[in-house]
Amino acid sequence: MNNFDWFDFVRINDSRRSRRASSWDTAGGNRDRLAIVRGTTHTLLDVEGPGCITHIWFTLHSIEPYYLRKVLLKMYWDGEEEPSVLVPVGDFFGVGHAETTNYASLPMVMAARDGAGLNCYLPMPFSNGARIEVTSENFATETRLYYNIDYELWDAPQDDLGRLHACWRRENPTDGIEETPDMTDHTFQQAGVNLSDEGNYLILEAEGKGQYIGCNLNIHPMRNSKVDGWNWYGEGDEMIFVDDDNEGERWPPTMHGTGTEDYFNTAWGPDEKFDSPFFGLTKPGGHNWTGFISWYRWHLLDPVRFSRSVRVSIEHGHANRRSDDFSSTAYWYQLEPHKPFGILPVEERLPRADFPALKPPE
Repeated sequence: MNNFDWFDFVRINDSRRSRRASSWDTAGGNRDRLAIVRGTTHTLLDVEGPGCITHIWFTLHSIEPYYLRKVLLKMYWDGEEEPSVLVPVGDFFGVGHAETTNYASLPMVMAARDGAGLNCYLPMPFSNGARIEVTSENFATETRLYYNIDYELWDAPQDDLGRLHACWRRENPTDGIEETPDMTDHTFQQAGVNLSDEGNYLILEAEGKGQYIGCNLNIHPMRNSKVDGWNWYGEGDEMIFVDDDNEGERWPPTMHGTGTEDYFNTAWGPDEKFDSPFFGLTKPGGHNWTGFISWYRWHLLDPVRFSRSVRVSIEHGHANRRSDDFSSTAYWYQLEPHKPFGILPVEERLPRADFPALKPPE
């Protein structure tokens, strides 16, 4: 039997030793935090040898707006130069828009108070070293970070275990169609045909061997021409291509979905908050699907396995007709090396403020 299991809390194993890196006050006081000055990078964990990170807990505070999008979380495995995880810290723990909210999934939890207790239980194995860093890109102020990183040191590596990867993307706005005054809600929202993923919002594009295990998707609807009509932002099908060899001519996808809320395992354009172990709608938005929307979906029991490549995308509205602000974090495990990915500059990561949630009519 493999000696690594996610729920392996019964088997006695002398080949693994528990350790922790934290922000505890080494002077014995109560200043159990790290002050991250703007423009600086701090190393939270730097360990050699084989092992596995088993749990991460963060809580952060800053007086500067949007700091959860301004602080970057970076993770490096086995001495690599390009990070395998490169995500704004708030988005990594499951909710976008530089906000938190109480919710609980199996691998990620935002816990009271108001979601400020950030937890990750995704296992993060490594063979000869792990390094975790945070970089502050605040404009003026410091960020206070409290953290615990629990991990194990192993006697020997396990070469069949993939490395955790996570990347953040944004399209602001997505490239939709022009809505003319003569269009009805139905014409704008549901007409048109799409037999390609060329205009879709891209969640993940990776090369190598591994499995896609989930994502969070954050949407800020920007349609304001008919806010008293049917302003549902969904109807976008997800499309997943596995081991595709026909770049530019790929069709049909290996896995083709039926709509945005369907991919996130709900139904009929939900507008109420919901969370569960594997999927949820943590931020349902305001009246008539306006304001901040956040979804998550975990493929932990149904991973999308790939041998050469994977591409995950979703339509922004049916047939890509809507122009909304989309951002996402994708999570996957793969064997190294991985295809490098970057991240947008801080100014292009900040939430929009020009399309606030609307209140219902009086």
